[in-house]
Amino acid sequence: MRRDIVHPGADRLKYEIREIVAFAQELGRWNIPITWENIGDPVKKGEPIAQWIKEIVREKATDDLSYAYTETEGARETRQFLAERANTRGPSEDGRHGAKIESRDILFFNGLGDAVAKVFGFLRREARVLGPSPAYSTLSSAEAAHSGYEHLTYRLDPAKGWLPDMADVELKVKYNDSIAGILLINPDNPTGAVYPEATLREFVRIAKNYGLFLICDETYANIVYGGATTAALSQVIGDVPGIALRSISKEVPWPGARCGWAEVYNRQSDERFDAYIRSLLDAKRLEVCSTSLPQLCIPAIMGDARYPAHLERRAAIFEARAEEASAAFSNVKGITLVKPRGALYASAVFDAERFAKADTARKGLPIADATLASFIREKTAKVAADKRFVYWLLATTGICVVPLSGFASDLSGFRFTLLEHNDEKRAWIYKTIAEKAVAYLA
Repeated sequence: MRRDIVHPGADRLKYEIREIVAFAQELGRWNIPITWENIGDPVKKGEPIAQWIKEIVREKATDDLSYAYTETEGARETRQFLAERANTRGPSEDGRHGAKIESRDILFFNGLGDAVAKVFGFLRREARVLGPSPAYSTLSSAEAAHSGYEHLTYRLDPAKGWLPDMADVELKVKYNDSIAGILLINPDNPTGAVYPEATLREFVRIAKNYGLFLICDETYANIVYGGATTAALSQVIGDVPGIALRSISKEVPWPGARCGWAEVYNRQSDERFDAYIRSLLDAKRLEVCSTSLPQLCIPAIMGDARYPAHLERRAAIFEARAEEASAAFSNVKGITLVKPRGALYASAVFDAERFAKADTARKGLPIADATLASFIREKTAKVAADKRFVYWLLATTGICVVPLSGFASDLSGFRFTLLEHNDEKRAWIYKTIAEKAVAYLA
């Protein structure tokens, strides 16, 4: 073509969580059954949807309005319900009440993937958002793609329960004036960390001192366990501009609904932030609106008297599974797994020295089929070191996990889920991954 039509950030769009599926499917010629531990879909992993939730959805589907457009911002009654719910989260630990919002401060999207694409896509290219490492791929890739450069990151420290290194955050903000915002994920994906309120307040302090806005992915806000305590961004943000991203995908769970929303805080506190938020709404107007049915179901589901017990039951399930995963790796030398305290995942990190030695030797894992072994060696020749382990694990067990290098991280390790509903299969998954990791390091 006479002109280059490729966006300068196109090569930054990486989503290892799904990209590894293509490799797994290539193993079909050897008839290897795949156990998908790469993606957080509770339903696909066997979790049944509560009957009372199904009945609400069934009833709403009989309403003709569920087949119509909603307002661009989202269904008015649902936005009003969510605003009232946000405003009753209560005071923070120090007794201060958080930011209050109105229905106009909520904007619906077709899932948080749509929200993330717009939140980053309508920033000025020169305006960077500092995010965590490891980072959820959708967020890190979107930020990198909008700028055309590598995603800017601060360190999550596995030695401190995967909590953010706040000194690293502040230094990067202080010495890089292109940073306009800070991204945090709480509870965190991929690590399962839950941020104490004091940590959240540090983010707010830094944002206020340096004139930044905050984005907090709160997808897993109601999946917290193991005695962890935290706060919503709205409870601690004060007068700092900010956006919280929420969804029904993992909480109901209803991932196929593709239904998420943004809560916007203090938009009037800065005219440039307000103009930016208006651009997000203008972008949604070009699409008319987001999908109607799941929006219309939200007040009935979340407002149901059974919903709090539903959340408590699910949190208890994931707490027990986090204990199982932690126990499976507790005696494995050369690997650290910090027990998750929120969300649906666990991340294991290889000891850098031992893993480098094993990777240099390139022994891989024993495979009887010479053609398969040759195929894996060819495929792993030019990939990240932890991805090599993931490929060998796939070829020998069919278990598909995600390398930590796929989460904008320089740590070698992998992420797997806490989602398998079959107790026996879940125990086999954790035990097998641990055993193969030991064999790989031998």
